[in-house]
Amino acid sequence: MDFDKTYCYDLCFAWDLEYDADFMQYLASASEGNGLSLLQVTPANLAATIQALQMGEISFRSFFDRASDSDAGFMPLVEWAQAHNIPSINSYPQTRQAINKASCHLDFITAGLNTPYTIILPTYLEQPEIANVDLSPLGPLFAIKPSHGGGGDGVILEATSWEQVLAARQQFPEDHYLLQAHITPASLDGREAWFRVIGCVGQVFPCWWDTRTHVYSPLTAEEESLYRLHSLRDISLKIAQVYGLELFSTEIAYIAEGLFIVVDYINDPIDLRLQSKAIDGIPDPIVEEIALRLVAYVKAKIAA
Repeated sequence: MDFDKTYCYDLCFAWDLEYDADFMQYLASASEGNGLSLLQVTPANLAATIQALQMGEISFRSFFDRASDSDAGFMPLVEWAQAHNIPSINSYPQTRQAINKASCHLDFITAGLNTPYTIILPTYLEQPEIANVDLSPLGPLFAIKPSHGGGGDGVILEATSWEQVLAARQQFPEDHYLLQAHITPASLDGREAWFRVIGCVGQVFPCWWDTRTHVYSPLTAEEESLYRLHSLRDISLKIAQVYGLELFSTEIAYIAEGLFIVVDYINDPIDLRLQSKAIDGIPDPIVEEIALRLVAYVKAKIAA
């Protein structure tokens, strides 16, 4: 897309996945409705945008990056924003810290959040040979997770042996690995008490989440009250405070012992596909509300 030169945009949004196109429309509509100018940066205009920034022909007052994690070519935008102290949605340093599951685990424990029983292993590069670890506290089934990565890459959900651990460590040799006890959610009137919760600028969107189909179903106020699930909101707000994130999702299981366990710590960037377009996408009204809340956040930031 083209852009006006010698212009300071209110919000720069960097994106590179076709699946973000619908969210982009919501973001553009919210920006227009709030009188904010929006600069979209995609692979098509990335080089021209970077050149214009470096030449001082354009600038922007706030930044939302959903591209640099998959395309390092967007990093000059990130670096420009950092160098100019531009307010960012999920700033790069905060995001890098939050997506490290090993450090997350320790931070969550410090914050008083319940997590699965976990054993953290050193990286394969640091320590190729490690002594056998007592896996009995994990139970007969346990998960093997690399400290970084998303979308289930490198994750084994129902591991049973030390041999699987040794093999998995070599898949991402620069990463720490987490061995986590299998969590069995409680049954609430025949429904698994497993939730995907989205946090966005102080607002929480708790959803039932089917671990097999990955389908979201918004948790109603009546259900939240009936099953006493208010802690889903408290936990998500605490996670946001720990890392200063404006937008993220987390997975929380409620177990028979009456505890809420944070199972999948932080997802960022989150999948913003619409449920009307993809069965395992986020319900459309939630995605629209996310766009509205982010734009309101940006408007307040640049006005301060």
